[in-house]
Amino acid sequence: MTEVFTAETTIGRPVDAVWERLIDWDIAARWMSGVDALRADGPTVAGTTLVFTTRGKERTGQIAALDPGRSITLRSIQGGVTADYIYMCTRHGEGTRVRLVADCRMTGPVQLLGPVIRFAIRNADSGQLDAFAATFTRG
Repeated sequence: MTEVFTAETTIGRPVDAVWERLIDWDIAARWMSGVDALRADGPTVAGTTLVFTTRGKERTGQIAALDPGRSITLRSIQGGVTADYIYMCTRHGEGTRVRLVADCRMTGPVQLLGPVIRFAIRNADSGQLDAFAATFTRG
């Protein structure tokens, strides 16, 4: 595993409510930086293709792993770069602790750009959970 960053936040809502918002693909672009739109080509199950628009280009990813109500891994493979975003929800008092682990692996010549790519991912996405938590106060 080549972890890029880990982030955590606590949201004052039950796990079920947080989980439902986390997998609501229609609003994902509100909290996923750089994503203009996202849709799932099927139900939220492991193997489902996710289509997202970023910087005017349509790209695909997939739900790589799923433990409903607890964790989901979203995977994007672009060229020689594989990025996994692992979201975990656990009960924390009256609310929910959400944890995000971003992992990025590279193969081929792009490996030479590894430090730059990981820096860019950390810079762009490390605030993602704060933006996600804000969707509960904005509606």
